[in-house]
Amino acid sequence: MKNTFLIGGIIILCGIGGYFFIKDWNRTTEKLQNSNTTPTITISPTPVIPADSIEVVHFHGTHQCASCIAVGKYALQTIQEKFPQEVASGKIRFKEINIDLSENKEIVTKYQTGGSSLFINAIRGTTDDIQQDSTVWQLVNNEEKYINYFEGKLKTLLGE
Repeated sequence: MKNTFLIGGIIILCGIGGYFFIKDWNRTTEKLQNSNTTPTITISPTPVIPADSIEVVHFHGTHQCASCIAVGKYALQTIQEKFPQEVASGKIRFKEINIDLSENKEIVTKYQTGGSSLFINAIRGTTDDIQQDSTVWQLVNNEEKYINYFEGKLKTLLGE
């Protein structure tokens, strides 16, 4: 009997709470619908600390498909065409790494990859910030979009 009263009380309290929640929700919705202004949401971008240097690494196997070849080719093309000064100074470096060769085991382990991939290491001081870029695979069939995207990404990492 005691439990019945306890359960009944809980149900009544939940019902009262639900009533006030819905009532407040309806008032808020009406205010937004009757308002001539649109709520403004401001998102501040996270500041990027410019990299001291950037290492772009294209990992691939001995036998590559057309997409794997294009990912590396377009990355190298972007770097050479859009960042010649940074390449000449050593600020941006490009590496082509065959994951099937035993002499590349150390770098494959460092980047924690096991297949075709493109990584960008934004080096700040002695700290590596290694990120795999999977977006390039979505752009591999459009050279112009790939290059525009990749150029923008590298510029952002350089603080431009």
